Amino acid sequence: MTDDKNRTSVLRQLTALKKMTRGELDDKWRDLYGSEPPSFRRAFLERRLAYRIQELFYGGLEEPVREKLDEIADKAEGKKAKTRVEVDGRILPGTRFTREWNGKLYETIVREDGFEYNGQMYRSLSAIATAITGTQWNGRKWWGLPSQKHKKRG
Repeated sequence: MTDDKNRTSVLRQLTALKKMTRGELDDKWRDLYGSEPPSFRRAFLERRLAYRIQELFYGGLEEPVREKLDEIADKAEGKKAKTRVEVDGRILPGTRFTREWNGKLYETIVREDGFEYNGQMYRSLSAIATAITGTQWNGRKWWGLPSQKHKKRG
């Protein structure tokens, strides 16, 4: 009986997503993900929220399944196997990051004493992202690295 009530609750939440305003979707995102919502289209938010609601109720993918799906996706996109860029939370010197932004390709190289971009040294990836965009960014996010808090799963 409790399972039926919970399942009905999940279905109601999924149905309610279509009726929510953008502001309500943003609030729901904050509740379920604990972070600010991305500024993507409404359809994206609805799909991700629907997944998260179900993930919380039914459980998410196990780590080996996630890794296998990532591997399959990389092969399908013609990508090489992921190389290790960090050890104990430190980005390895010599690692190169590239990012296309506003139609231009940007590259930074990790050095022993910081990050090199455009012939200059910076203390952080965030400083480089800010120099490129003119607005403050989380450097890890801007360059496509996973956030530190999600790195270790135990």
